[in-house]
Amino acid sequence: MKNHRLRCAACFAFLAVLVAVLLELNIGIGSVAFSPGEIFDSIRSMTGIIWTIRLPRVLAAAILGGALSVSGFLLQTFFANPIAGPFVLGISSGAKLTVSLVMVGLLSRGIVIRSGALIAGAFVGSMVSMGFILLLSRRVRQMSMLVVSGVMIGYICSAITDFVVTFADDSNIVNLHNWSLGSFSGTSWENVRLIALVVGVSLALAFLLSKPIGAYQMGEVYAQNMGVNIRRFRIELILLSSILSACVTAFAGPISFVGIAVPHLVKGLFRTARPLVIIPACFLGGSAFCLLCDLIARTAFAPRDMSISSVTAVFGAPVVLYLMASRRGGKGGAA
Repeated sequence: MKNHRLRCAACFAFLAVLVAVLLELNIGIGSVAFSPGEIFDSIRSMTGIIWTIRLPRVLAAAILGGALSVSGFLLQTFFANPIAGPFVLGISSGAKLTVSLVMVGLLSRGIVIRSGALIAGAFVGSMVSMGFILLLSRRVRQMSMLVVSGVMIGYICSAITDFVVTFADDSNIVNLHNWSLGSFSGTSWENVRLIALVVGVSLALAFLLSKPIGAYQMGEVYAQNMGVNIRRFRIELILLSSILSACVTAFAGPISFVGIAVPHLVKGLFRTARPLVIIPACFLGGSAFCLLCDLIARTAFAPRDMSISSVTAVFGAPVVLYLMASRRGGKGGAA
């Protein structure tokens, strides 16, 4: 027990230092490089490129990356499936569809879109996609078939999104295209405050569910014997995971593989699946993962920005392939 606590403390310290280092690198490195002293002066005076452009982007990447990772962990717990995630199951694509409808519908009428409208639209899309997945999970018991079903739902949502784009004005198409590629650029302080509020409340509620999540990981019968209201618990889990993934999609577009890869890597690092440990660890791990990927996306082909999903896929897809290969022929727990 003592060795386990020491390991957890060391792992948390490692992730915290990694996040801090990546925060400093993301702020300081770019088309214009800044020293730590210049960064401190800009933050203290609340002026300059660092304060108005880089810091909001970096904070958004850290918070949304953590949110996406925790959302993936909640979905993996719900489906008892290690490769369940917002992107693979088509939940992000559903959010993308409704956000595109909101953007095209309102912008074509000259209506200014508020951040809350994007989150609401993304949440509706996430819930609709989740509803289809839940219906399919009652009939589809194999992990591989459930994943294929999620991918198909994603393709359908993407096809409808492309259909919507054909009727959009040219200026709206540009906005929608840039958003759909996935990026943290253009984030304002107003966005950061709303992101922090939504994600912070959702994470606090998820953390409060740590005990029932731990019981649910042992099986439904065990959880019921421990006094967990399974029906209410499932609804809470779905709502929290959908809100987290919707917030990410609304502000940064669809981002792939973070919700699958990071929880698996974190559980391997900590050598435990206890929610009290894994939820905060997933948040730190997701923050570090997205900060690293955003740094690569900004600097690899500067001054051009790459799509953040292109970078996350390079690192996340091999983890998914490993999970698929290690599940003894693609057979997992019942969905």
